Amino acid sequence: MAAEAVGSAGGNGSTDGNGGAGGNGTADGGGDGRAATDGGAAAAGSWESVLDSVVVYAVGAVCRRRARGPVPAGRRVRLTGLPQVLDGRSLRASVVGGAPGWSVIEARLEPRAELRERSELPELRRRLDEARERESAVRERHGLVRARIDETAALRAVPPPRRREEPHRRTPADAWLELADFVDERLTGLHARAEELVEELRLAEHETEVLTDLVDRSSTAGPSRPVETGATVLLTLSGPPAAPGGTGAGPAADGPGPELEIELEYGVPGARWVPAYRLDYRQGAGSGSLLLRASVVQRTGEDWAGVRLALSSADLERRTELPRLRSLRIGRSQPAPPPTGWREPPSGLSELFAGYDAAGPRPAGERPVPVAAARPVASRPRGGSLEAGGPPVPPPAPFAPALAPSAAPPPAPGGYGAPPPPPVGYGAPQAAAGFGGAAPAPQPAARARRGGTRSADIALAAPGGPPPGAPQAGGPAGPPAPDRALLDYPALRLSGPEQGSGHRGELRPATDGPAGRPDPAARGRAERVAALPLPRHAVPPRRSAGSFDHRFDAAAPADIPSDGTWHTVTVGEVEVGLRPEYICVPSVEERVYGTLVITNDSAQALLAGPVEVTVDGDHLLTAGLPSLARGGTRRLGLGVTESIEVARRTELRESTAGMLNSSTVLDHRVHVELANRLGHPVTVEVRERVPVPSEADIRIEERAGWQAPQDAADDLPASSRLWRVEVPAGGRAELDGGYEIRIPAGKAIVGGNRRN
Repeated sequence: MAAEAVGSAGGNGSTDGNGGAGGNGTADGGGDGRAATDGGAAAAGSWESVLDSVVVYAVGAVCRRRARGPVPAGRRVRLTGLPQVLDGRSLRASVVGGAPGWSVIEARLEPRAELRERSELPELRRRLDEARERESAVRERHGLVRARIDETAALRAVPPPRRREEPHRRTPADAWLELADFVDERLTGLHARAEELVEELRLAEHETEVLTDLVDRSSTAGPSRPVETGATVLLTLSGPPAAPGGTGAGPAADGPGPELEIELEYGVPGARWVPAYRLDYRQGAGSGSLLLRASVVQRTGEDWAGVRLALSSADLERRTELPRLRSLRIGRSQPAPPPTGWREPPSGLSELFAGYDAAGPRPAGERPVPVAAARPVASRPRGGSLEAGGPPVPPPAPFAPALAPSAAPPPAPGGYGAPPPPPVGYGAPQAAAGFGGAAPAPQPAARARRGGTRSADIALAAPGGPPPGAPQAGGPAGPPAPDRALLDYPALRLSGPEQGSGHRGELRPATDGPAGRPDPAARGRAERVAALPLPRHAVPPRRSAGSFDHRFDAAAPADIPSDGTWHTVTVGEVEVGLRPEYICVPSVEERVYGTLVITNDSAQALLAGPVEVTVDGDHLLTAGLPSLARGGTRRLGLGVTESIEVARRTELRESTAGMLNSSTVLDHRVHVELANRLGHPVTVEVRERVPVPSEADIRIEERAGWQAPQDAADDLPASSRLWRVEVPAGGRAELDGGYEIRIPAGKAIVGGNRRN
């Protein structure tokens, strides 16, 4: 039986046997009953994880990694090799193999600073750094030469000052000329050196630009800077109790335990995909194959090498809860208010830390491990394990962080509106169905006993304003509700004893930003793939899928580097029916166009996207394939077929009929000839149109030979008429048709009687 745990950036800290949040920072693991919170990372064993599978959604992806190793003595495992843009709110860890009775009770994302040696940086990055250093050195030398040129050009002969009684002296012309020659010779050499440096600087700048472009288009999976932040996940395991001497199912007190296999699931932004197709058709055979491919781009910070790839048209961050329709009742009997997510704090919360306060200050050098609230998706019974795949259980209600232990919240009146929903995204608390009502608020007197109000806890009235729950001007009446931040359970963090008497033991929003959110700069680099232009004829899957979502599993492992460019992978062959048809409209253009009628015989829909058509092994064209539901049919144009010729001739005969020649008869005759120069027979559909009367005095009688279309469409209006004829190889076919228009004598059709 698999067991899983869901965590956030701060971890899940404390979970008691009933699924509620406790205040002592411990977790009942079912065996030894403790989840270590005081050992830190020193007691955690480090396991290397390998990327196993990836599901790419319309925007974003979900990755699954596998790690295997022995359970360390501290029952804490650190998984490394994770991308920086990992969203900690989507973490899920489960034990999928190894000794029975083990489960994961905590999953915490911990960013760590990583130091890289220069030799560990990618070769391309080192070359770019060296090119930038060379460019900077050349630029500096060029600046020095320019400064020397300016100094040399400023050299002037300055005669010494003449005393009052001293006679005038002769100007030393030879010295002036020697100085001029010296300046001219020096400037000639400096200008030549400056020209050389300008050329060197141009080459250095070009090399830097080329390497910068290569680095921008290279994979972002490896280290890029000497000092950067890496992502690791710290897991806390629970299993059988420790066995003396290392025997039994549990680990020994001073040795490793049994070997386990853990699967880690997390979401990452910065991935997209669009469908693409390749159609191979053999003329004369009447068959072909349609290959489903996908253009995938990702910049998640890790290379997908040899992973099992799946593609989904669903939106990863779209809310999927069903709306709750609230009924309005008239009368005193009202339905019970829905759960609000509010819970009275346990009695004796302040006495819980009495022993800690009596022990005195913490010794220097010890640092407490931050503990955060667990994501409330599944509950675990005491002594049991978390079963993967079970139905979601309503999350436990957080502590009321501003109520005194003896203060009980008043009941919420029926019919009060629901608080605003928590933020949408990875790991959004599933509170839309269970926490739809408002939460009761503490009384101001109880708040005063706890040292005043705090704006992050509950929205209360300002001093001197109306009491809590009083109608506000311009807003709905009702009691105050918990702050929106208090309903985002993965972002709540359990305050330790160091927080002071006013906050210790309470679940409060983290002060260092949203828990589990990736670094904004790294996330911004990853989300640049959303601005990439799509390939020609490509359509985003969310637009072409409509109201239905589809998933396609690749038949073979795929390799997609994290370089932010489109890569084409093969998904598999699709069962389709192909039927060649030829269409011509000789009244518009005397050319025959080849088409392929595609019928989707597979179990899944075909989304819109580009299709590369090859005929007899030669690439013919790239066209856009529309969305094709299961069993649907679409026509794909292949262009003009020069080997089939068509000619059209028309004839108009005008006469009179009826008593006293009261009607004018306009007899239109159409003659079409087809010639097939291909080596196999073809089916040609010839399209014509007949006029439609707009007055009761006009009658139209058609000649036999053609037929009206079964279903009218934009390209086939109701006035269309069709001929379908089989033309043998090297043969000819002739078609005759027409219609008569009868109008009252003495009248004419607007635009002329000839309808060609």
